[in-house]
Amino acid sequence: MVLQQALADANSAYRNFFASMSGKRAGRRVGAPRFRSRKDSRQAIRFTRAARFRVTDAGRLRLPGIGDVAVRWSRELPGDASSVTVTVDATGRYHASFVVEVADQPLPVVEREVGIDLGLESFAVLSDGRKIANPRFARKAARKFRRAQRALARKEKGSANRRKAVRWVARQHARVADIRRDWLHKASTTIIRDNQAVYVEDLAVSGLARTRLARSVHDAGWSTFVAMLEYKSARHGRTFGKVDRWFPSTRACSTCGAIGDKKALHVRTWTCPCGAVHDRDHNAAINILAAGRADRSTPVETTSDLGLPGQSSLKQEPAGSAA
Repeated sequence: MVLQQALADANSAYRNFFASMSGKRAGRRVGAPRFRSRKDSRQAIRFTRAARFRVTDAGRLRLPGIGDVAVRWSRELPGDASSVTVTVDATGRYHASFVVEVADQPLPVVEREVGIDLGLESFAVLSDGRKIANPRFARKAARKFRRAQRALARKEKGSANRRKAVRWVARQHARVADIRRDWLHKASTTIIRDNQAVYVEDLAVSGLARTRLARSVHDAGWSTFVAMLEYKSARHGRTFGKVDRWFPSTRACSTCGAIGDKKALHVRTWTCPCGAVHDRDHNAAINILAAGRADRSTPVETTSDLGLPGQSSLKQEPAGSAA
């Protein structure tokens, strides 16, 4: 069964590759499948229902060919699992992930809607004026990273001490990644719970990650945050939409709709000819909300040429779409 799953994964990878090459698959180009690097210590094994794995009454995971494995459960399974994937990461931690089919869990309807402008000065600025501070987890742990890397560089290649140092470096990075993921889950859940509709800008994160701001962009975790908002909206019956990345949310005046000149990153406030004084990020969040509301009633996905507030510039995804 395990070998069959490996072949199924390879088959899926080749299908995605050929579909991407022929243009049938939307999104970024998918590369050809390749063998895992010898230096990659991560491993995974998957058992389907046909392999007859099960959770015992004592709370242990019984795997074929392995036996009963003690598990520290993060929560109870909400139903019968169709498969389980056991993974080991670079730090040597083992995790068991279950595939369980569950029904949507709609939240009570609320009247509030929000537009979100993501940034680096503040992680997110909401259209209602609230600001979410950027925690900068990796930057705060930079000293520990440097210390671990220096210790690794002093170890002899191929030695047992070097293997220990490699695992210690991986633990430092895994700790920061876990803290960031936990924080993003809490922030996204709060936003979904408090708002009926959520609109964000479709940022080109991969492009920004190739600039001088790459370290800060990766530390922020924008893509993970937007993905959480998307699937949690679908799960809880909320509306989620992405505003076109070319929409001039920062340059447009949220009061009169006039489009101003490009503004450097150090310009945090600006004054419109109509007399309105805008906070850069708050104004962008208001414009994102306006664009989302304007296109919400339009069933066809359209993109505005001018990008004025109130014109169609939203790539909307219905609340019932699969996450």
